[in-house]
Amino acid sequence: MKTSSKPLNGPIRYLTVALFAALALSGCSTPGGGSAAAGTPSSSSTGDPASASASPTPSSGPFGGFASAAEMCSTISKEATGASLLPMSAAQGKTAELEQYKAELAATADRVPDALKADFTNLKDTAIAGLKDQTVYSSGKFEKAMAPVTTWLSANCK
Repeated sequence: MKTSSKPLNGPIRYLTVALFAALALSGCSTPGGGSAAAGTPSSSSTGDPASASASPTPSSGPFGGFASAAEMCSTISKEATGASLLPMSAAQGKTAELEQYKAELAATADRVPDALKADFTNLKDTAIAGLKDQTVYSSGKFEKAMAPVTTWLSANCK
């Protein structure tokens, strides 16, 4: 059997990234409505003067714009994993689905807790940029954008 030392490109690479993202995020859901770290203070609740002067946003509560920790964790995990699948939808020519995924990703970015907002927005922007520039995935930019979201989910969603 002949093996190739070429890096994975195309759909195989995206499937590999998606698989690893799904595996990384699968331990972060809250089955049965388990408790997330609701008492974990976010960086915005530490009395930061910049956030104190800002008007409240839909993401400023303990669960961001979500009703519960379970909903928050489930949605953020699902959307982060879905971000890794955007290139496959684009490659399949499913324009309507792709636009719906992008809209859902943007809506989730608006609802995440303040402590995650910058990182999730970066993930969203990176995933969408990857639709036009495939090097986002081959260079590791997507994985780098996904890492803080995965870390936050691991710390806040048990």
